[in-house]
Amino acid sequence: MSTPEPPRRVRVTSPRTSAARRTTAHAGTREIDEQTRVGEVYMNSLIQSQLRLALAVIGSAAVFLGGLPLLFVLVPATRTLSVFGLPLPWLLLGVAVYPVVYVAARIYVRQAERIEAEFTEFVGRK
Repeated sequence: MSTPEPPRRVRVTSPRTSAARRTTAHAGTREIDEQTRVGEVYMNSLIQSQLRLALAVIGSAAVFLGGLPLLFVLVPATRTLSVFGLPLPWLLLGVAVYPVVYVAARIYVRQAERIEAEFTEFVGRK
């Protein structure tokens, strides 16, 4: 007995494969590009989110950094305290400021990128 031959492979193609493909823009990006009222609402929401983030980060850093001189006024012992031969106010205001600003900047950049990624995902889905 002979074994049956496997079926022959056939390549099926569309006559339109060489036709230019239409690219469909997502409705959300189209709304923004055409500057419609909906696109304006999308952009305003993005701007508001970024503004809230900026104000929160700046406010937090300002409270921390602005609180240091207040600490020196309210607790007089901190004005005369020395660490490694340097006065504590100089050390805090001259050295500790930079890590605080760096951390605030890192937090801002990470959160701003997250907001933009969520916005892009949202607008792309519409």
